[in-house]
Amino acid sequence: MKRVAFVFKSAPHGSAAGREGLDALLATSALTEDIGVFFIGDGVLQLIPGQQPGLILARDYIATFRVLPLYDIDQCYLCAASVRERGLPPDDAWVLDAQPLEPDALSEMLHQFDVVLTF
Repeated sequence: MKRVAFVFKSAPHGSAAGREGLDALLATSALTEDIGVFFIGDGVLQLIPGQQPGLILARDYIATFRVLPLYDIDQCYLCAASVRERGLPPDDAWVLDAQPLEPDALSEMLHQFDVVLTF
């Protein structure tokens, strides 16, 4: 069975990439259990709680990241440098329990996957 990584690099609002990535992630979880989820760059913004996308007429899907453990998806990683670059507190109460990694460690972890899908 191939190991599949999902990389979220885009901000949660302004495009459908995050929502489409989450849909693909949940669908893939029915086919394999070896899934990794990575939040890099503006993708770290996907995990900020309390967002109100309805104010900009966008769909609210961010809270859905909370259900990933119910789908046995527990390999979740957050780029610590991306968090710092955006001025976010490193110990923030994220929507999902993701392990913060520095870029080198994150890259090393990502290279352990056979397939990488980026959203």
